Amino acid sequence: MKVFVTNRFYAVLVGLIAAFIIGQFVSLIFLIAKVAAGATAVALLMDAYMLWMRGSIDIRRVCNERFSNGDENEVLIELQSHYDMAVFVEIRDEAPVQFQLRDFKFGIELEKEANTLNYQLRPTERGVYQFGYTNALVTTSIGFFIRKIKGAAPEEVKVYPSFIKMHQYELMAISQNLTMQGQKLIRRVGNSKEFDTIKDYVMGDDPRNINWSATARRGHLMTNHYIDERSQNIYCLIDKSRSMRMPFEGMTLLDYSINASLVISDIAMKKGDQAGLITFEHKIDTTIKANHRGAQIYQIMEALYHQKTSFNEVDIASVYTHAVKNVNQRSLMLMFTNFESIHSLNRQLPYLKLINRKHLLIVVYFRNTEVDKLLMDKANSTREIYDQAIGRQMLEEKLLIRDELSRAGILSLYTTPQNLNVDVINKYIEVKAKRML
Repeated sequence: MKVFVTNRFYAVLVGLIAAFIIGQFVSLIFLIAKVAAGATAVALLMDAYMLWMRGSIDIRRVCNERFSNGDENEVLIELQSHYDMAVFVEIRDEAPVQFQLRDFKFGIELEKEANTLNYQLRPTERGVYQFGYTNALVTTSIGFFIRKIKGAAPEEVKVYPSFIKMHQYELMAISQNLTMQGQKLIRRVGNSKEFDTIKDYVMGDDPRNINWSATARRGHLMTNHYIDERSQNIYCLIDKSRSMRMPFEGMTLLDYSINASLVISDIAMKKGDQAGLITFEHKIDTTIKANHRGAQIYQIMEALYHQKTSFNEVDIASVYTHAVKNVNQRSLMLMFTNFESIHSLNRQLPYLKLINRKHLLIVVYFRNTEVDKLLMDKANSTREIYDQAIGRQMLEEKLLIRDELSRAGILSLYTTPQNLNVDVINKYIEVKAKRML
């Protein structure tokens, strides 16, 4: 058993030594020092007895088996005191090394009752995280000794793509049901119907669907009939090349794209569409064919959890070849990538055009928020003027990329990592509302 002592013990010890030294010259001080030493010895015995013989503390850590990447995840520490007195407890939880928490502790005065402490952890990369022990350092009101109690044995948690955001944005997917129930009113563009045929008008048909051209030809009222929109394929194409390793607020563009892919896949399936996934670098890595079965979203989540980059250059030609062979139905393809210059786009633009010829392609690329911050600051030196000039050139390159994609007839989404989820969802809703697919 290891014995730890507090600063109070050392302070009393120093005081006793000083008193005995002075007592060599003043007899009264020497007598007081001897009495104080005896009282200190008794206090030490009492402190030890109270700490080790009159109770203990049960410690339990409660957290999810899976953490959501990029989100705040709650961890609970449950404490149950078996002491028959109040004790002061300092909790030190051995958090995973990825968080680099050097001085992570909580202090609480614990009565003979259950108490719960909680804290938040925000992981910024996927993978397995290892918790250590939860240690309780217990002291009494005397405060000479510290008893260390180990609890909450080591455990592993897996950090998955952001399923917390996925559940949050599910509300957008069920918004139509909320409207039907009269809970809120949403203005919609277009509808969720597809044209079927032209038939004779009968009483009860919607007058707004009357086809006046056909009516003029036939000489009596004709109306357009619609059927419910068929399920459509939505593919997320994730670029895993080294350009996607650029970090923003602790997370890489790859992880932002993975989180957004999980969110939009879940919403697409809630809307009745079929979600699929393709990841690529210099070659195709992972493919999940579009489907809407119940286990599809979990299959996509597991696939996204294991995505890593080997820092190769991107090759979109391989994506086009793979799509020709494996994706037969016209689909909406959301390609998450990051072109930093017009030259990098021009190398891949012919293949983007080929993909867009058969499918509806939306290129999602990222605005460099660090450059935006740089341009907002006032330049006070030659070096800062030079840095801002480079920043403006980088920004102009991004705008040229957008214009070049537009001239090629390819839809694009130029967004920040922080707004990626919302902007992708809005683009998907816009495509559905305008029936562009």
